[in-house]
Amino acid sequence: MKSYSFLRAIFAMIIGLILVLFPNEAGDYFVITIGIVFLVPALISIITYYSQRADERIPFPLSGIGSLLFGLWLVIMPTFFADFLTFIFGFIIVIEGVQQIASLIAARHWMSVKKRYYVVPMLVAISGLITIINPMGVRSTAFIIIGITNLIYAISELIHWFVFIRCRPKNFINSDEKEIFEDTKVID
Repeated sequence: MKSYSFLRAIFAMIIGLILVLFPNEAGDYFVITIGIVFLVPALISIITYYSQRADERIPFPLSGIGSLLFGLWLVIMPTFFADFLTFIFGFIIVIEGVQQIASLIAARHWMSVKKRYYVVPMLVAISGLITIINPMGVRSTAFIIIGITNLIYAISELIHWFVFIRCRPKNFINSDEKEIFEDTKVID
C-alpha cells in the first residue's frame, strides 16, 4: 500500500506558499473556490432539467437556481464574503476567550487559579475583538500565520517521510491497511 505522506507534504507546501506570498488575494480566491463549488452542481441540475424530454421532466430545480445565484454572488463579490468570514471567525475567537475565562473562574471554586492562567484567554478574546474591528487587516495576517504553519507542517511531513516511511520494513502492515486487507480476503 502506498504512503501519501509525500503528496500531503507537497500540497501543504503549495498552500502554505500561496498563503504566505499572496495573503490578501488568498481569502478572495478561497471564496471564489467556494462559489465555484456552488456553481458546478447548480449548472448540472439546470442543464439536466432542460436536457430531458418534456414528458420525463423532473421538478424545476429551484435549489439549483438558488445555488447558481449564490455561487455567482460569491464569485462576483469575494472580498465582501472574505471580510464577512473573518468577522465571524473573530466573533468565534471572542467567545472562545470568554469561555476560557469563565472556565477558569469556575475552577476557582475547587482550586487556586493563578493570575497568569488568565493571560492567554484574555489575549485570545482581545485578538477576536481586533479581528471584528479590523477584519481586512487581520485577514492577511491570519493567512500568513496559517501559511507559515502549513509550511512547517510540510517540512515536518517531508522529514518524517524521508526518515521513517522509507525505512519501514517491506512486510509491515499498519492498522488501516490491515482492515482493508481483511475486508478483501477471499473465503474458501
